[in-house]
Amino acid sequence: MIIETSSLRRGLVAAVVFAGGIAIAGAAFAGSCPVDKVRPDGSGEKMNATPAKDVSDTVLTSIDLAKEPAAVKDRLLRLRRLEIKPGGVVPWHSHGDRPAIIYIVQGEIVEYASTCATPIVHRAGETSTEMHGTAHWWKNTGNETVVLLSADLYPVKADQHMM
Repeated sequence: MIIETSSLRRGLVAAVVFAGGIAIAGAAFAGSCPVDKVRPDGSGEKMNATPAKDVSDTVLTSIDLAKEPAAVKDRLLRLRRLEIKPGGVVPWHSHGDRPAIIYIVQGEIVEYASTCATPIVHRAGETSTEMHGTAHWWKNTGNETVVLLSADLYPVKADQHMM
């Protein structure tokens, strides 16, 4: 569902700016791949077939960017809330054509990325950027439900719950 109200738009833009500001302000170093473990050639974590498990994905709102001054055709600016129960998995997926910013609201979760030779631990209050070249999966190895907010530039015609 596309919501066009200006107050929701302002709220979404504020949330994205806030999350981006957190990344710039220093949280980007927390929950990042250690410099000596970065693998820009994709030789880090290998693709696997671990299926989605105990993860809910709720689209909170979206904006059709073709109707905005930027006029980005066939893309939505989408905001989702994901909840991953203990032992839950967000399956392997790529961000080759869908950049995203993740904000960890609650809990601790481990990311297994093609661009890092070691698992990356993300904690509440941190952000993660997912750009071209990022392919990965996430697992909640803790004892509490993890809550994430995900803002991405989403292809209009894709499955709305594509991880």
